[in-house]
Amino acid sequence: MMLAALVGLGGMAGALARFAVDKALEVLRARRRHSVPPKPPFPGGTLVVNILGSGGIGVLWGLLLNSTLDADRYAVWAAGLAGGLTTFSTFTVAAVSLWAGRRQLAAVVHVVSNIGCGLAAGWLGLLATGAV
Repeated sequence: MMLAALVGLGGMAGALARFAVDKALEVLRARRRHSVPPKPPFPGGTLVVNILGSGGIGVLWGLLLNSTLDADRYAVWAAGLAGGLTTFSTFTVAAVSLWAGRRQLAAVVHVVSNIGCGLAAGWLGLLATGAV
């Protein structure tokens, strides 16, 4: 029961971090705005959190494989924090929204960059721990 509570707290922390990244990028976008931005805007916050989460889970998985991290701590950090931070559902809705908003190139860039950068970040995380 304690493990489930810790994973839940990790998920809450990850979700709050994702919210903070989205808001910070929204503020930066508003400061740079000289005209009305295209609708919908490119979901940079989603890309940032998915790269960070993928890299983090790569490191955590490597630590688990190296027996440096036990399974319970892995669950708290990977399923909890990184799981709350990353977001497949927002990624999907953003891609569909960009496409429907006649921003097909942005939709393709969004999909390719999230998948490509996420895979690269996860791989680099594993490399950093010497697991691969």
